[in-house]
Amino acid sequence: MNIKITPANLTKLEKVFEDAKYVLRFEKGSFASGYCILEHKKVVVINKFLNLEGRINALLDILGTLPLEEDLLTVESHKLYKQIIASRPLPDAPAEADNAEEKAE
Repeated sequence: MNIKITPANLTKLEKVFEDAKYVLRFEKGSFASGYCILEHKKVVVINKFLNLEGRINALLDILGTLPLEEDLLTVESHKLYKQIIASRPLPDAPAEADNAEEKAE
């Protein structure tokens, strides 16, 4: 998703997590991807040494993979979440079809 790299947009993304009852923490750690998700505890840990762009990109990556309860989101958070989900790249259909054929053999 093309989102401007601004502190206001970071705050909007953080609000989506807050509305979905996820605890968002900025801690130091050696995360290969810049973040860690503890799904059972609904905790997302972001590397605190990431710059503004890194934090926004990490949150966008996470929102694209987490199943959030959309009922909990406010109208603004729900709108942003839907935009993020809609802008996710679709998996390559031909590549998946080839994998399915190989498994069938």
